[in-house]
Formats: sequence, C-alpha cells, structure tokens
Amino acid sequence: MTRLLPILAVLASVTPALAQKAEAPAAPAAPAAPQTFESEIRNNKNEPIGKIMIRDGANSLVMRLAIQAGGLPPGWHGIHFHAVGDCSDIEKFEKSKAHVNHDQSKHGLLNPDGPDEGDLPNVYANADGSVNAEVSSETPLTGEGGLKDGDGSALIIHANADDHSAQPIGGAGARIACAVIK
Repeated sequence: MTRLLPILAVLASVTPALAQKAEAPAAPAAPAAPQTFESEIRNNKNEPIGKIMIRDGANSLVMRLAIQAGGLPPGWHGIHFHAVGDCSDIEKFEKSKAHVNHDQSKHGLLNPDGPDEGDLPNVYANADGSVNAEVSSETPLTGEGGLKDGDGSALIIHANADDHSAQPIGGAGARIACAVIK
C-alpha cells in the first residue's frame, strides 16, 4: 500500500496538467457557399423563353428551370447537358454536340450501363407551356469534368419525353430549346 500511494500522488498531480493541455475540438469549417450560374433559355426562333439557375455544391449540382407561359408545347420533355456551350445554330442546336459523357457510359437513367453525365429527368410543361422544375446531377459545374470546361456545355430541351433507356437519346426527339453554360 505504501508503494501505491506515491504512484497515486504522481497521477493526481499529472492529471490536471494533462487536462489543461487538451484543447477543445476545432469547430467544423463552414461549408463553402455553392457556386452559382444563370443562363437564358432560347427557342428555335432565338426568342428567350426562360432561364436556368444552377447551384453547385460539394456533392451535387441543383438546377432550376423557369420557362414562361408559351415557352414549350404542353407535356413531358427530355432535358440533357450537351458537351459544347454553343446554341448559335437555332434551327437544330446541333453545335452543342452530344451529351456530356466523359466516361463513355450508355444513355439513360434506367439503363444498366448508364447513365451518361448529360442525362437528367424529364420536365413537364403545363397546359400554358410554362415550366417550374428543379433537378439535380452529380456532374459538377466547375473542376474536373465540369460543365464550365474549356468549351462550356449546354442544356438542351427536347420535343418529346426521354424514355431513359433507348440509344442514343431515349426517343426525346428534336432539340427545341437551348441554354449556354460557360
């Protein structure tokens, strides 16, 4: 017992010193504010019909589409991110090229070999042709594989719904609206 008392005395004198040296855990860093981007959506007559608003966070991108009444034919429409930010050929918007697809995946959110990076859910145009929708994507706005790369990208709105599996664009049909992302 007498040998144990000096050890206990040493522990009692060291414990407060150790407690004083322990620092409070650092407060977690505040998450970075999402990057934002806006662009006008134009139809095949080069008329503005609405806009996209993109917020890019750490794990996903969120895009809002706001299309005014009369902007689109009523019903479902496929939307995709295309590889080049060029909407200058207003008749067909073909200068936007194919989908963003860095890893050469197959088209379609429901395709077992997909989706490609340009695939997005369909949006619904109301009876008056307006759309208010929000969709998300893992494709980033900036950085490696980002939409705002050297030649930018484009959001394309198609005439028909995307079936999310048929190649190459799920039967979505003609390109009827475009927004540049640069």
